[in-house]
Order: sequence, then structure tokens, then C-alpha cells
Amino acid sequence: MEGIIQSMISALGGIPAEAVVFIISMCPILELRGGLIAASLLQISLWEAIPICILGNILPIPFILLFIEKIFEWLKNTRFVKAVNKLEAKAEKGAQKIMKHKTFGLFLFVGIPLPGTGAWTGALVAALFHFKLKDACISILAGLVLATLIMTAVSYGIPYLVSLSMGAA
Repeated sequence: MEGIIQSMISALGGIPAEAVVFIISMCPILELRGGLIAASLLQISLWEAIPICILGNILPIPFILLFIEKIFEWLKNTRFVKAVNKLEAKAEKGAQKIMKHKTFGLFLFVGIPLPGTGAWTGALVAALFHFKLKDACISILAGLVLATLIMTAVSYGIPYLVSLSMGAA
């Protein structure tokens, strides 16, 4: 993931570091996790990075929840039908983990930063499996808070502890 983030940082060079982090946080796959790693690499303070990453990651979610089914329906009549089928299969795979516990499952799916999880896929599952909008939004936002806590420890806490131990050596 760090290689992808480094490539994006290079590609977006010339714009403010905060904007780079916001854009990375909006991207599927990278999302808030990638945004926090990028913010750490760009030496943006934690307290500045957290709201940027959360806003960047949450911004696309209402659009996914409200419009993805119609977009998929339209795309199935184009040459992008295979891509839609792949995304639906990914949502189906994610749904197996989520549907046991519904909103709590969605919260954990979004909150625990593992490959293939996150707000984008969580929103896709919630939309395709007709979660109530309010429940989906609350679960996804709460999941982002959990992911923020975990990724803050990884992106800022571990490097800080390593720098302390290097200074003591």
C-alpha cells in the first residue's frame, strides 16, 4: 500500500499536502487508511490529518448509498458490465461477513482495516442489500472512527515509538 501512496503523492505533487491526503482518503481501496499513512509520510500533524481523512473518506459514501444501484443498472447496458459484475461479487463476498450481524457487522467491516474492507465496500454492501440509510450511515461513520483509532496507532504511534527508541539508543 505504501508504494501506491508514494506514487499518488508524487503524481499529485505541486498541490498542498493536505489536499493530497484528502484526495487519497477519497479513493477506493486506499481510503482513510491510505490517507493517514500519506499524512504521516508528509509530516502532517495527527490532529490536522484526522479530520481531513475522515471527511475525504466519508464524502463519497452518501452518493454510493443513494445512487450505486441506479449506476450499476445503467452500466450493465454498457461495455462496463464485467466491472459491475466484479463489484457486485465483491459486495456479495463482503455481505457474507456483514449480514450475520447487520449494522454491527457493517461497523466492524468498515472499522477493521483489512484488505477488501472499508467504507466504500461497506457502503456498496449496504446499498445492494438495502440497509436502512440511517443505519448504514451510522455504522459506516462509527466504523471510520474505529479505523481512525487503529490506523492512527499504525501510522503515527509506531513511528513515534520507533523514533523514541532510536533516540534512546
